[in-house]
Amino acid sequence: MERLHAYWRMPYILAPRDPEDCGNPFTKITETGDDKKEYILYRGRKNFIVMNRYPYNAGHLLVLPYREVGQLDELSTEERHELMDLIVKAQQILSRALQPDGFNTGFNFGKAAGAGIPCHLHCHVVPRWHGDTNFMPVIGNTRVLPDSMDAMWERLNDCVEA
Repeated sequence: MERLHAYWRMPYILAPRDPEDCGNPFTKITETGDDKKEYILYRGRKNFIVMNRYPYNAGHLLVLPYREVGQLDELSTEERHELMDLIVKAQQILSRALQPDGFNTGFNFGKAAGAGIPCHLHCHVVPRWHGDTNFMPVIGNTRVLPDSMDAMWERLNDCVEA
């Protein structure tokens, strides 16, 4: 029998199920000052780009405001404009680094819509390739990621300002 190891999943498995149990991870990661450790790729004035720690696909990024808000209408005009600019920047970074065939990009507002941290809106930017879905997520409830988070951060970070 072959074994597939997904070591990156253990922090997700052990994490508290209710975000209120551990506070807001999005605000905590911006306070450490260690962008590499936190997988932050880019800091704007009002928003930032970070790798998703529990990605749907290799290179899955999040774009979000520093300020904790749950809805788009709670953002200032300046925050909304920069948020959209950074969504474009995230796609450009991924295009340079990974040459995807397309993207899934979007928000989940509220728990009913699938938001894992509904108090802090975030936009998912997921690179996609022709044929990137297979039996693993359907039958094995497992995603196969071809690179470690650290190696992916290095690869993407090299393409931030290119």
